[in-house]
Amino acid sequence: MQDYVVTLLGGLMTTLELTLCSLLLGIVLATAMTWVLERQLPVATQLVQLWVLIFTGTPLLIQIFLIYYGPGQFEWLKQSPLWVLLKQPWFCAVLALGLNTAAYSTRLFKGALDTIPAGEVEACRALGFSPQQTLWLKARHAARRLVPAYSNEVILVLKGSSLASTITIMDVMGLAQGLNAQTYDTLGVFGVAGAIYLTLNGLLTIGFRWCERRALAFQA
Repeated sequence: MQDYVVTLLGGLMTTLELTLCSLLLGIVLATAMTWVLERQLPVATQLVQLWVLIFTGTPLLIQIFLIYYGPGQFEWLKQSPLWVLLKQPWFCAVLALGLNTAAYSTRLFKGALDTIPAGEVEACRALGFSPQQTLWLKARHAARRLVPAYSNEVILVLKGSSLASTITIMDVMGLAQGLNAQTYDTLGVFGVAGAIYLTLNGLLTIGFRWCERRALAFQA
């Protein structure tokens, strides 16, 4: 059992890097899409809504497969400079996870902005704030309320990163599958893998609970 732990911990850094990169990509995209929705830009708003619908309405595993295996079906893509990236499992995994969490995060970000009392917005307008300044103040206040919901999204991305093993990424789950194929000790191998993910999620939960108390202290 100890050997299992040592072996699977070898994929821990890959799991963490995959999760972090996906979250960063998701935050950048979600911020941009939330801005589009908040400003109600024509055409762009409909495109964002379609994006969110597609990526929240289909399984993450299918998205990973389409992004990794799909481009290889088009010869023009294989001949393009993009193929250098699209043929890399790591890039495709981060892209799929990032696009997926961006869609869910957009819903969270927009929902948090919508919870800002209308009185605060009217006060900003009365003080002569520009639309950009008003949106910035709304975003600052919304960020405090966003912590509890976004903590769940972070945990979901961490768990979802295990699906990257289906396209040869050697994270914790990828190593677990290889170890299981060698030992046939399914209960032991995946039990240890599950314990690693449980520990990571537990630490994240503790950290976010602390952040939540700090962020929502103004409501006390």
